[in-house]
Amino acid sequence: METIRYFHQPTISESLGNGWYVLKKHFWWLLLVVIITSIFDGPSAKYTYDSDGSLLKAIGAASLLIGFGTLIFLLVRPVVSWGAKRVFLQCARNENPNLSYLFAGFQHNYFNIVLANLLLTIIVVAGFLFLILPGIFLAIRLAFVPYLVVDKELEPMKAIETSWKMTSGYEFTILGMALMSIFIMIIGLICLIVGIFPAIIWINSSFASLYQAVLSKMEENSEVSIEI
Repeated sequence: METIRYFHQPTISESLGNGWYVLKKHFWWLLLVVIITSIFDGPSAKYTYDSDGSLLKAIGAASLLIGFGTLIFLLVRPVVSWGAKRVFLQCARNENPNLSYLFAGFQHNYFNIVLANLLLTIIVVAGFLFLILPGIFLAIRLAFVPYLVVDKELEPMKAIETSWKMTSGYEFTILGMALMSIFIMIIGLICLIVGIFPAIIWINSSFASLYQAVLSKMEENSEVSIEI
């Protein structure tokens, strides 16, 4: 695949700036993306204990819901949410969004997406179990794995290895982006709740912009070459 020329630097300010540009240009399309992905965030269970003593029924129903939710989380949600990252990446590259990418992973690259998501979850959770800082560090160094799987169609282990190389030297940039994301989300919640949607779009567009900026810079400097 030919490297896309990208003229933004991999900094917090320029990534947020390009993310804001994407938000304004493609707001309605990306709002639809956010709404669709939120549907697959996992079913929630809502049940009560009835006065007739049907506790066992409630437990059974809850178990089924939890089991179903786990299957959705492991086998469906990553395909849609990682497909959304591909749509945001399109917009960050100044391309028109293609919403079919949201579900493209079910027909192509499915096992790579599901397995990479599972490995990523296990690694980061294991890091958090050994105090918080290792988990944060691993999450930062593996932040580009979803983009590499859906954008470059890398296999899970190759995506993990490549993300580790790409994020070297950008740890504080990614951490700063994460902290800014928290601040943006808080502002979005303060703005009568509805502000959360622009906040989510801005954050996702900014991280996609950062990934593309790092990718372009490293390929231009021949530090990493990624072939499909």
